[in-house]
Amino acid sequence: MVRAVSLSVVLYVLWLLLSGHYESLTLVLGAVSSVFVAWIAYRMDVADREGHPIHLTWRSLVYWPWLFWEIVKANLEVARLILAPRLAISPTVIKVKASQPDELGHVIYANSITLTPGTVSIDVRDATIEVHAITREMAEGLQTGEMDRRVTRMEGAG
Repeated sequence: MVRAVSLSVVLYVLWLLLSGHYESLTLVLGAVSSVFVAWIAYRMDVADREGHPIHLTWRSLVYWPWLFWEIVKANLEVARLILAPRLAISPTVIKVKASQPDELGHVIYANSITLTPGTVSIDVRDATIEVHAITREMAEGLQTGEMDRRVTRMEGAG
């Protein structure tokens, strides 16, 4: 039931941000719609741990700034590669182990890899992520396991 209430609030806030209508009738209709959709999701049993991961909310406040900084550093590295007189790329495909206990963690880890410029997650299968990196150094940076540890910690498993 907590997930249904949380989903109602999230849906209503999203509706407020996207609609831009703040008259009393539309505010009430938006609230009613949000509660109705959350009730349907609750009855269909789709507002579960993966569909609405409220358990990640507070831990993600630490993870997202770290990931943002990693994205900035990777952007600068890719820009340096592009602007260098000699394009020093060494495309590499590697496999990294995902130590998260469930598929949600694997998806968060794979998406974090893809969000970081210079690396793309190709495939996620059996707790292993296949990654294409634009340089060997970027591939080695992934193999240190720092991102994996941080995603696992955010999920509450580490």
